[in-house]
Amino acid sequence: MMKKAWLTTIFVLILTGSQAVPAQTRLPTIPIEQYTPDQVKAAQEFELARKRAPWGPFAMLMYSPELMNNARAMGDYLRYKSSIPNMLSEFAILITAREWSQDYEWSIHYPIAIKAGLKTEVGTALQDGRRPEGMSEDETLIYDFTIELQRNKRVSDVTFAKVEKRFGKKGAVDLAGIAGYYTFLAMEMNTARHPAPVEGGIHLPRFPD
Repeated sequence: MMKKAWLTTIFVLILTGSQAVPAQTRLPTIPIEQYTPDQVKAAQEFELARKRAPWGPFAMLMYSPELMNNARAMGDYLRYKSSIPNMLSEFAILITAREWSQDYEWSIHYPIAIKAGLKTEVGTALQDGRRPEGMSEDETLIYDFTIELQRNKRVSDVTFAKVEKRFGKKGAVDLAGIAGYYTFLAMEMNTARHPAPVEGGIHLPRFPD
């Protein structure tokens, strides 16, 4: 009887071993009716700026409403108004999401990057953790700068000079800002175990520890 139960357990493990059970978020969305006055104020300011209620990582950050709206304000510039062209900005976001294995960021920004002109093969290589082949000169600049910043915690003189020549000092500051902002969001979401979207969500293969 004991042997039969043991064999049944092994069989179940074999069947389910490849299907990771998603961990529940540590910071579930707060029901609107439970908002504090500070959260109500922050939600109103968010909706005024973004034309919608806080969602995704911003709904999660509502546990600290002042931080949430300051993060939103920085994102308003870095996402929509920075000196880095949209497709390249989205590419930098994807590099950051991949380095942090951040499923939500990747799931949201991958289709945006592809629609903006990023080649599928470049995105696939990045998703696999490989240096993409066939990048344009601008994409190579963005990749080298962001990867160096993420992995080395600094940028070489050669790489900085190339980005400065192409995008100016403002561009270098904005590019570092994009990497830093989406690192911040990745850190918050990884801390909270924030899941990828239910529809269209991608689970990135994890890098070896």
